[in-house]
Amino acid sequence: MIRTENVTKCFGSVRSLHEVSVTVENGSIFGLIGSNGSGKSTLLRTLCGIYKPDQGDVLCCGEPVFENTAIKEKIVYLSDDPYFLPHSTMADMCQMYRSIYPKFSMERYRELVQKFGLEERRKIQTFSKGMQKQVSVLLGLSCMPEYLLCDETFDGLDPVMRQLVKHLIIDDVAERNLCCIIASHNLREVEDMADHIALLHQGEMVLESELDDVRTNISKIQLSFPKERCDEMEVKLQEMQPLSVVRRGSLFTVIVRGNEESLSGWVEEQKPQFCEFIPLTLDEVFITEMEERGYEFTKDLIG
Repeated sequence: MIRTENVTKCFGSVRSLHEVSVTVENGSIFGLIGSNGSGKSTLLRTLCGIYKPDQGDVLCCGEPVFENTAIKEKIVYLSDDPYFLPHSTMADMCQMYRSIYPKFSMERYRELVQKFGLEERRKIQTFSKGMQKQVSVLLGLSCMPEYLLCDETFDGLDPVMRQLVKHLIIDDVAERNLCCIIASHNLREVEDMADHIALLHQGEMVLESELDDVRTNISKIQLSFPKERCDEMEVKLQEMQPLSVVRRGSLFTVIVRGNEESLSGWVEEQKPQFCEFIPLTLDEVFITEMEERGYEFTKDLIG
């Protein structure tokens, strides 16, 4: 288990994290989402001991992470901008990783080199961005970590490689009880893999929950009414204290807190001509939560 307790981190006058508390269990995939500058990368770098928190504690296996070599040997951080030694090959980086991580598996390394189809003796600086991301993932998984922290790891990978990396991580979670934290702007990637999510906004933890609970606690309902009742129902729907109501002719799309079981009785009393509860995507959950907090954004932020 890895957790933070009231962690605050500042860079000069800029507060990147503010009293963030989060717990991630082994054998789970934890999705970390948020807008630009929300503190996702700072949190990951604090979790793996690159940054020392200004306040609060970061604990892994019950021990502080910062300047704790024995704990850091269990953690691999895949940066959004991988670093490799100048003029190094994948074989060179393999030797470096072996000297740092005692559990580095040459058997796993050889297996992954074959799966990714990369040239082991070619200089990494001649690889494309996507290939360099593959090298980073390959080396990280070969370390056989107990904790894998992924910062925009899928960015730059083609669809085939994305699927391969997803399956490799999911298999390690199932087979080795790996704890994986994925920070990403691509909410669809997170939605495909994560069982828990956390939403950061301006350095604060806005939401932390199981993904299924998030979806069931916010409902999207489409209803239609006879034309002569639409104006009346536009006002009546406010009784639900909706997060949003969109009207297109006689069709209303309502997003409201609550599940189908708790809302269906009230909805049925209104005698709609048509009614359907529609599962929310993680994109829609993100938009809804951020709009409630007055955050203005563009579609580019949601992948």
